[in-house]
Amino acid sequence: MTSPRLYKVTFLNGGRVYELYARHVAQGALWGFTELSELVFESGEGLVVDPTEERLKAEFADTRVLHLPLQSILRIEEVERRGQLSIRDAGTGERVVTPFPVPGRPR
Repeated sequence: MTSPRLYKVTFLNGGRVYELYARHVAQGALWGFTELSELVFESGEGLVVDPTEERLKAEFADTRVLHLPLQSILRIEEVERRGQLSIRDAGTGERVVTPFPVPGRPR
């Protein structure tokens, strides 16, 4: 049995580069838009909490279908498994949401 398709979508939003995973990507009914649905997030049952994941979960919590303008999409990849989500500054590429500092590790 084949596993359901999984897409990694990288897009610009408010001067930031977002990376999300979705099960369904299609040309939208609205001209010039791409639809993303069935966004994929971790279940959150583990001990380690990813602040980026939590922020994206909160931002897209009630989203059934995300309509992205074509010009905001940087890349759509069909992938085997889900990786880490990220939000980066579009200019510098630095992460916007950073993990908590680890003791004994320089920032």
